[in-house]
Amino acid sequence: MLKVDGYDEAIIGVTERCGAPDVYVYDKQKIVDIIVERDGCSEEDAVEFVDYNIIGSYMGEETPIFIYVFSHDFPQEALDSEWPM
Repeated sequence: MLKVDGYDEAIIGVTERCGAPDVYVYDKQKIVDIIVERDGCSEEDAVEFVDYNIIGSYMGEETPIFIYVFSHDFPQEALDSEWPM
């Protein structure tokens, strides 16, 4: 399985998909938080970096998955709104 170097703390699991290899699952916000703390940049710059340089890098069928984790108090009506919020 492929990993994103330097962000092991942001791995939250592994996916299993029929007919496809297992891949790591990363919490996107944890990656952003790591970059902000480690590199001292703004959250906005960190999000831009993650979107372009990490999520935007397709490495074949073993490319990791990046998710936005909803909190437990995430309002149900927000699921009916257009993404991204």
